Amino acid sequence: MNLTKKHIARRAVLKGLGVTMALPLLDAMTPAAAAFADTPQAKRLRLVAMEMVHGAAGSTAFGLKKNLWSPADAGPGFDLSPTSLTALQPYRDYLTIVSNTDVHNAEAFTPPEIGGDHFRSAAVFLTQAHPHQTQGSDIQAGTSLDQIFAKRFGQETPIPSMQICIENIDQSGGCFYGYSCAYTDSISWASPSEPLPMVRDPRAVFDQLFGVGVTPEARARRRRRDRSILDWVTESVNDLKATLGPADRARLGDYLDDVREIERRIQKVEAFNASGEARELPAAPVGVPDSYEEHVKLMFDLQALAFAADITRAFAFKLSRDVSNRVFPETGVTTGFHIASHHNDREDRILDFAKINKYHVSLLPYFLEKLKNTPDGGSNLLESSLLVYGSPMGNPNVHNHKRCPLLLFGHAGGQLKGGLHLKAPDGTPMANAMLAALQKLGVERSSFGDSTGAMELNE
Repeated sequence: MNLTKKHIARRAVLKGLGVTMALPLLDAMTPAAAAFADTPQAKRLRLVAMEMVHGAAGSTAFGLKKNLWSPADAGPGFDLSPTSLTALQPYRDYLTIVSNTDVHNAEAFTPPEIGGDHFRSAAVFLTQAHPHQTQGSDIQAGTSLDQIFAKRFGQETPIPSMQICIENIDQSGGCFYGYSCAYTDSISWASPSEPLPMVRDPRAVFDQLFGVGVTPEARARRRRRDRSILDWVTESVNDLKATLGPADRARLGDYLDDVREIERRIQKVEAFNASGEARELPAAPVGVPDSYEEHVKLMFDLQALAFAADITRAFAFKLSRDVSNRVFPETGVTTGFHIASHHNDREDRILDFAKINKYHVSLLPYFLEKLKNTPDGGSNLLESSLLVYGSPMGNPNVHNHKRCPLLLFGHAGGQLKGGLHLKAPDGTPMANAMLAALQKLGVERSSFGDSTGAMELNE
């Protein structure tokens, strides 16, 4: 409750030298929030679209038999225990599993395209469009799901959308079979001919979110002074706190604590990577952690902060890169990711690949919990978000695109029921589920990619 009777604009910011920090939603913004609530529900929704490459062990014949990805039973009574999704059990009410859908447009259409599945798949995932095979400038795919959403609602926020990734991009010599690296580097397309660059460095994301420095040189100078972003807005913070009631002061304090903790973690990574100590990823930017898990969690935290302050409502998040041979020690599997995906249909190797799938999924609850614990008006961010997690590949051993993994999280402001496993009829395009997701987000659209109709997501 706003006890001070002082009203603050929803777009109020804290300003300091070279810093502009957006605020979380406060009770003192109630009049602005009330007007905001009068707009269509979809305008308050958030979208995160995440791609994990190389498909799933559960898309193999053995994996289907053992339910290594999707549960045996469709409907609300599904059992996650045999699957790679066991870590999601506490969030099953927010989970919609969509199984048995195909990504036909990632297949080879002509003989020269055969073998190039890895090098066109990323471009297909969120566009559900077949890329034009070229290594020149005449690239062509489709407008991606995140950008369709951002074009409809992104102008209401300071940053219409953001595109982030974990693995390296612009990989020299890393794209083959006649495909430009533009297809491999990004999952987000502003138009059929315009892939958007993805940001790998958490520091770059942090600086973009908080308007830190107008030039790279200014940002570098601030970091060299080893000062926190909060040091530059102390006066603004103190002035604002004097006008707030107890609940708002506590909420603002929690938000600023989150900002400082994320900044501290980034600074710690930068200090180690600049120390001269041996790195596992020597070619990575100084702000990129060597630890995959630490990197992913930093990116999750930055997304939650951006949503809390309504800086943006749309993220595309590429969690890996096709043909990546990164090793994940936490899984107990010593084989590189890509090599493990080519399991030659050996049951023991398929089970190893399932361990990698399970590890990747096990990182998602960290983000789900963060969103659930972040207030959003009278609810929380997980209630008002739709998260997409999946792959455009099915069984990577044979590079097919059938029975591709797809998960949806969140309730999309009450538009998505959750707590369901939806098993699609054979041959159903994944685009049907994505079309339905767009409609749940408030985008009026009758087709998407190769869709044949919107899938019913609340059966």
